[in-house]
Amino acid sequence: MNISQKTIQENYEGGDKIKEKKEDNYLLRFDGASKGNPGISGSGAVLYLNDEEIWSTSIYLEQKQTNNYAEYVGVLIGLQEAVNRCIKKLHVEGDSMLVIKQLNGEWKVKSENLIKVYKKCNKLAKKISKITFSHIYRDNNKRADELANMAILNKKK
Repeated sequence: MNISQKTIQENYEGGDKIKEKKEDNYLLRFDGASKGNPGISGSGAVLYLNDEEIWSTSIYLEQKQTNNYAEYVGVLIGLQEAVNRCIKKLHVEGDSMLVIKQLNGEWKVKSENLIKVYKKCNKLAKKISKITFSHIYRDNNKRADELANMAILNKKK
């Protein structure tokens, strides 16, 4: 018996329990805001690792956009950051039922202004080994909502 086999056997027989490594849980939350719909718009995204915020950003959208477009930009910037960080397993949550259903393939993308950004999101999502999308209610998405609105407020000044 070599040393590594002996160590493994001792750990099981000797009462020392091998601790399981806790799996890292990455979560992306996103949101978009549009004042006027279409109107001035902003997007926000937040990445969490094991319930701790590790990255966030907000973007002001230069042109007047719809709320749905702003929502898509939020998920797009978050997915790009996840790919940049080489995250292989990601759960994505947002309060836009439309975006979540479309990214899950349950609803078709019919709006011309969303097709391009939808395709970009899908391309990035395919770079992540395991990705899931879920709808959450607005009150559970406060940080991403804050970021999307902050982008608009900061640009207005």
